[in-house]
Amino acid sequence: MPVVDIDTDELRGLTGEPDKSDEEFKQDLFALGLEYEGDTDDGLLQFEFGPDRLDRLSVEGVARSLRYQYGADRGVYVPNTNDARWTIEVDSSVPEERPYVTGAVVRGVELGESGLDSLIQLQEKLHATMGRGRAKGAIGVHDLTMLKGQALTEESEPSGTIDAATADLGATEKTITYRGVDAEGDRFVPLDSNAEVTPADVLTEHATGEQYADLVEDLDRYPAIYDELGLFSFPPVINGARTEVDAASRDLFIELTGTDQWTIDKMCVILCYALSARGGTVEEVQVDYRDGATYPDEYGPELLRPDFDTDEKSVTHDRIETMLGVELEREAVVDLFERSGLDAAYSLGEDETVYDVTIPPYRVDVLHPLDLVDDVGRAYGFNELEPTYPDIGTIGGRHERSRLERAVRTSLIGLGFEDMLNFHMTSAAENYDRLRLDERDPGADLSDAPLGAEPRAEITSPYSEDYTQLRTWALPSLVQVLENNTHRSYPQDLAEVGFVAHRDDDVNTRVAEDHRVAGVFARTDATYEDAKARLQAVCDDFDAELETPATEHPSFLDGRVAEVAIDGDAVGVVGELHPEVLVDRDMEVPVAAFEFSLSALE
Repeated sequence: MPVVDIDTDELRGLTGEPDKSDEEFKQDLFALGLEYEGDTDDGLLQFEFGPDRLDRLSVEGVARSLRYQYGADRGVYVPNTNDARWTIEVDSSVPEERPYVTGAVVRGVELGESGLDSLIQLQEKLHATMGRGRAKGAIGVHDLTMLKGQALTEESEPSGTIDAATADLGATEKTITYRGVDAEGDRFVPLDSNAEVTPADVLTEHATGEQYADLVEDLDRYPAIYDELGLFSFPPVINGARTEVDAASRDLFIELTGTDQWTIDKMCVILCYALSARGGTVEEVQVDYRDGATYPDEYGPELLRPDFDTDEKSVTHDRIETMLGVELEREAVVDLFERSGLDAAYSLGEDETVYDVTIPPYRVDVLHPLDLVDDVGRAYGFNELEPTYPDIGTIGGRHERSRLERAVRTSLIGLGFEDMLNFHMTSAAENYDRLRLDERDPGADLSDAPLGAEPRAEITSPYSEDYTQLRTWALPSLVQVLENNTHRSYPQDLAEVGFVAHRDDDVNTRVAEDHRVAGVFARTDATYEDAKARLQAVCDDFDAELETPATEHPSFLDGRVAEVAIDGDAVGVVGELHPEVLVDRDMEVPVAAFEFSLSALE
């Protein structure tokens, strides 16, 4: 889940609440769904929140939400924009793998050191979430005063029919170009460097270039952005030093490139709202896709950006009351919508009241009427809702599997384990690669597959590169906890009873689910015998017969690993983790571990 560092002094200024204490902010933000995670070394507060609210990736976005909560702001706010004075021309030489671009100009912004830090954080958080690690969208922010745009001439005007409005925009003062460049082509000075290099040199000689080289190194031509003086941006890798933004910069040029126009447009909108909160005035940028350039069919070849168009969705009064369990007056619902940063008007139908809700452009999370109900509930206050029994003839109880999970957790805690609750989602690197596993192909025979090597159930549109699939086994999650706690004292005995899943085309949902019991022992004297002894104790608690025939598993040390067979069924693995797994995580103590299917204890 995304974590944002918040300077509470900045928050007081941006919310207009100079007397709010840090503790009050923690409580108010918790009501909005942001959980306090701790303090940084610099004294900033860290908050974790759901990755759907990407407008809260900066202190400016968090402050905006609080102002609505406090009643200081109401309804939809859309920044005013000045007419375009800059044009981005997209040349046909742009790599077809990264064809789209968008942008904006923001003038008169007051950054300072704290504002610059917030802008950098927002940029990197957007890269990690919507941008998919810069693969889907990448942001470049430049000092506008260091750009020299080419005057738009008759020869440089985009071809095709131009209407009167666009003809006026044809008088934009300056133009930059998004085009392709040879790997050994034009030279420029990248950020954090003093030497002129080619794009190819950046990928092999610059730390940032090495980090993002895989995004462009296989392309025939690399994406690049030019002004009249030459290349100044090499997206999605690095900007040029000539246009570097510092705390004193007041006029900014924002460019975003990527594989999807909607995504980079929304990333641009979120940036513009944040800079607008710091006094910036947004100025439109004209984007022209010239003949031969790939342009977004749904928008056409000529765009004005940023796209501040609002969206509309509807929800019924009955649905709001049914979901929240409270009775509300119509005017009160409209008020709650406005306190959520939305606009709403209701109409009286024959059978029900319908609210037509206007959604601001930075709210990329509102996809369904239930999202509107959630906003109403948060504005009302979830703590104000009183729980009631449902109006049905039966009362729910604990599921048998849940009873078994609780009993197993109690047994593990009694054996000295610390109970863990980890995310069900992970990445291929954590699930397979760092555990020395090779993923089996979908449809392959899994009868001889090592535990955890099953094909992944992948997330189609993940919000973060760290969470792209459901985990196929639980041990990687526990090993990650150990990796993050190498600074803690030992022994560390951790256990989890949790959900796993893998792709299986023979199941009607195409995803086979399971619940696993896993444990790890990190200590100077951890051995296979320790893991087996605890495993035996758990089985004894449930009158289950344990056998441990020798086996092989890439994640474990040969000769110190066995299959877990309970009541005659092979259900897991136990052993000492392979030294390569430990060295990769800078762990200096041995680790013994086990994992098996929970259903084996039923």
